[in-house]
Amino acid sequence: MTIDITGLPPERIVIGISPLAELGVALHALAEPAHHPGLHGWATATAAALKPDLADRLHEANFLWTATFSDVLMPFSGLRGGDGVPGATLAEELDMMDRLDEERFVTAALEFSCSSTYGSGCQVRPERALELAANRGPRQLDFTRRLLDDPTGVRVWLRRLLEDCDEAFFADTWRRVQPGLAADARHKAEVLRRKGLPEMLQAVSPAVTLDEQGGRQRIQVDKLGQGRTTALDPEAGPGVTFVPSSFGWPHLMVLHARGWRPVVHYPVGAPELPGPAPVELLQARMEALAHPMRMRLCRQLARGSYTTSELADTYDITAPEVSRHLSVLKKAQLVTTRRRGRYVLHQLDVAAVARIGSDFLETVLR
Repeated sequence: MTIDITGLPPERIVIGISPLAELGVALHALAEPAHHPGLHGWATATAAALKPDLADRLHEANFLWTATFSDVLMPFSGLRGGDGVPGATLAEELDMMDRLDEERFVTAALEFSCSSTYGSGCQVRPERALELAANRGPRQLDFTRRLLDDPTGVRVWLRRLLEDCDEAFFADTWRRVQPGLAADARHKAEVLRRKGLPEMLQAVSPAVTLDEQGGRQRIQVDKLGQGRTTALDPEAGPGVTFVPSSFGWPHLMVLHARGWRPVVHYPVGAPELPGPAPVELLQARMEALAHPMRMRLCRQLARGSYTTSELADTYDITAPEVSRHLSVLKKAQLVTTRRRGRYVLHQLDVAAVARIGSDFLETVLR
């Protein structure tokens, strides 16, 4: 994911907290608790305390925070003539949602139905939206029909749903997490002011970097999906917004819809684990291990250090063939080498192999 910021004035980089975006991620954690093992206790207790009517209504609209993280949950990004600054309260951000024009609201709410054209301009096709909604269940189909037929009524219904969530559980949750999010936003702003954008992006996430080539500046977010946008869209106005989330890990989301200001919605308080491998490295590791001979070599290398000749003798193949397989494993950073006299010994990096599963999960969820 790339965000072109060439020529963007530093003051147009906004770092702020968003109660509505945090409510959206909290609803996602309730709907998809397997994505957030660290929130299992909170999700279980909160779900058990929901009144049946509220739980039913959340199920009805759940594709807004499960199939995608709908852009309507970050309305500060979509207001024409806005400044990209999140609202100070949930009510203020719900007012912003109310001010989104009808086409923009409907398109953002149904973005799950046009994911392939999201970055270039989502074109909602009612028949396709209804088909995909039907795959999710009859209640989601009914909600989609109402959204297409009466977007004003659904907007009122959605606001009331989110207000009821605030009353039921989110107000208390927000009071607990808001101080930490505000402190993180202040810290990032201070890093930006004192050390510059590259350091600030590194503090946001190891997966976010600044690419400066050919006289251009681009924020790059290492994700499995691809997309590009600009922070200087004349329709949206110049700027890019960074929003911390206490509930977000392992998701690192980028709002890059055409005509909206880009937003990087990043998790704070992530588990103290080594940073996940970049997408290209993860792909190289999985491809390296997919070959049957390399898997057999790894079996041997997991048990100790071996020379190329020893491996060739063990598996009755030539030394050059072993070297070619080891080259692939080394490129994927799965094998380490050390010299002992005139011999070069190879050994499997067991920790790197053990991380592949969690790296894969973080990558597809990021």
